[in-house]
Amino acid sequence: MIVKSLEDIIGTEDEAKGETWVSRRFILKKDNVGFSLNDTIIKAGTESFFWYKNHIEAVYCIEGEGEIEKTETGEVWQIKPGTMYLLNEHDKHKLRAKTQMRMICVFNPPLVGTETHNEEGYYPLLTE
Repeated sequence: MIVKSLEDIIGTEDEAKGETWVSRRFILKKDNVGFSLNDTIIKAGTESFFWYKNHIEAVYCIEGEGEIEKTETGEVWQIKPGTMYLLNEHDKHKLRAKTQMRMICVFNPPLVGTETHNEEGYYPLLTE
């Protein structure tokens, strides 16, 4: 059994930071469960471009408001607490945070934990 609290992660190597986000990584590849789980903050007033070319990501919003745009089509959906989106087609997207947003993110294949977005907006597929 794995039991962790947010305070166990904040300020450790399992907390990754980008310009517009902070990701607290609860479950990683080393846990051998087939997915990873992050508690992610998206900073208010920001726009982020992401493209998970190597991963499928499911995201559940638990705090804040914003919108997601599928860049290939221009479709836009509003995000608020209780909204889930699944990037099941490796969708290129922009996430705009009107207020600070807190998201629970699940990745498959699981993240190793040291990933950060490259210049094209995606995580490299790391194995260790």
